Amino acid sequence: GPYPFGPRRGPFGVANPFGVAVLGLQVHFGRWLIEGSPAVVLLDVGATAWSLERWKGELWESCAIGIPWYDREANDAVLFGFLVAWFLGEFAAQSEGRPFIVGHFHEWLAGLGLVLSRARRLPVATIFTTHATLLGRYLCAGSFFGGSVRFFLGLLGFFASAFFWGGSVGLRGAFWGRGAARDAPPRCRHLDFDLDKTLFFFIAGRYEFSNKGADIFLEALARLNYLLRVNGSETTVVAFFIMPARTNNFNVESLKGQAVRKQLWDTANTVKEKFGKKLYESLLMLDREDFTMMKRAIFATQRQSFPPVCTHNMLDDATDPILTTIRRIGLFNSSNDRVKIIFHPEFLSSTSPLLPVDYEEFVRGCHLGVFPSYYEPWGYTPAECTVMGIPSVSTNLSGFGCFMEEHIADPSAYGIYIVDRRFRAPEESCAQLTAFLYGFCQQSRRQRIVQRNRTERLSDLLDWKYLGRYYTSARRMALAKAFPEHFTYEPPEAAAAVSDGDPKWPQTAPKGPKRPQKAPIGPKWPQMAPNGPKWPQTTAPNGPKRPQMAPNNGPKWPRTAPNGPKRPQTAPNGPKWPQTAPIGPER
Repeated sequence: GPYPFGPRRGPFGVANPFGVAVLGLQVHFGRWLIEGSPAVVLLDVGATAWSLERWKGELWESCAIGIPWYDREANDAVLFGFLVAWFLGEFAAQSEGRPFIVGHFHEWLAGLGLVLSRARRLPVATIFTTHATLLGRYLCAGSFFGGSVRFFLGLLGFFASAFFWGGSVGLRGAFWGRGAARDAPPRCRHLDFDLDKTLFFFIAGRYEFSNKGADIFLEALARLNYLLRVNGSETTVVAFFIMPARTNNFNVESLKGQAVRKQLWDTANTVKEKFGKKLYESLLMLDREDFTMMKRAIFATQRQSFPPVCTHNMLDDATDPILTTIRRIGLFNSSNDRVKIIFHPEFLSSTSPLLPVDYEEFVRGCHLGVFPSYYEPWGYTPAECTVMGIPSVSTNLSGFGCFMEEHIADPSAYGIYIVDRRFRAPEESCAQLTAFLYGFCQQSRRQRIVQRNRTERLSDLLDWKYLGRYYTSARRMALAKAFPEHFTYEPPEAAAAVSDGDPKWPQTAPKGPKRPQKAPIGPKWPQMAPNGPKWPQTTAPNGPKRPQMAPNNGPKWPRTAPNGPKRPQTAPNGPKWPQTAPIGPER
């Protein structure tokens, strides 16, 4: 990988392999501080910046790829790509014997090394892994984007020995180019509802209003608020939006609330210390002075206005998508609202003065993660919730949602709610999400505990011991294509080869765990079959079937009872119709 700018934060050493000091290059070797401590090679991109223009010219002459001078990200990709190609070439040339090298390149920032390795005919088996996130994000956001990414992905897919993707949604974009209990509950400062009857929902990720599903989440929260108020529910929902946005400072009201909370906490500690002394001295535990101190501290928490929705001062709050939508739907954290919203436009950190918790602690303290993404090649946020035993909402437009649909017969029973955003209109998807949220609010505490335990059982599906087999299979495929005389690759059973009529997915891992057997229930609408929904269903084992046609020659004309009159064409010697063809088909 590229050597990061700035001081080193780990025990990395500077080495001089292949005479790199003569070339003015710097290569750093070290160990990655994870389980297994794998060896890491970092190439200093900044030390070779003087070769940028020369390498740009070589790239244009050999591959006809032009790089703009003002794009620093693209310039770093050029430097890193040439360094990787040089390193692989020198390693292959100076190794004893003939090493079988596999170069696994992730995303377009590292993809230039793949192109140069193939252009220079290096003995390297290459793999390119893409999520097509840049292309998909621009397309799904409705923004105009040129065809450069499509060309570049197609180029990488053409050069690579194996083309790898993350999630079925990323696959579609790539093919377009190539052809537990609460540990730390978040504290709410508005004390007009019962915390024991409060549920915490959250959405986190990039600030992509439509792609991450923040728009449909807000609409569903407005409808959920109406349902809870109409039905007289005592449940309160606090929804957190953890998405970084442009801010200039903390909100004054938020800081004031923190100061009042600290004052109340200090007052309670003071009364507690006095309580201990008086308990020892006499039976009179609390006097009028103590009650006065506590009442003054409690009254200080009251406010005349609504609690602020946003914890920071936004630079452009008039056009901010989340704040604009909140104004439209009218969720202002009033005392009558059963749904409260807190917009935290920064990533969580334990050093924050407003919400001093890490992301993992925050997730474990919430009840439900909501990620109704419109475009999500895989989706790490719902996967992290699943590993930590937190139910989550996903969609069939995310790789995680499709993965769970294929492996679990009833995902909602395991705390994985999947919203249909592929075959339903936005209004129907919003209604479905609202139904999921309202149904979750109707659950008892015991039901939520049971559901959390079921959710945590799914963590084995997301363990690297299982998912890592797909990488192993891809690398075997690449080695077999690059070195066919030394390696052979037997693909797993074809997608059409099934044992019980149910296709196994995915098809690349030779011995991955199978999905649970389908429950004997009727078909869902729409069916998430591999080839899209079929309406009306004709192959569902227990579902309704379309009216069957006559077994021999289709429906008769006219359609009458079995013993009713027939058309006047049945006389054995009478004229037939039409009269032109001697043995033509009857009408």
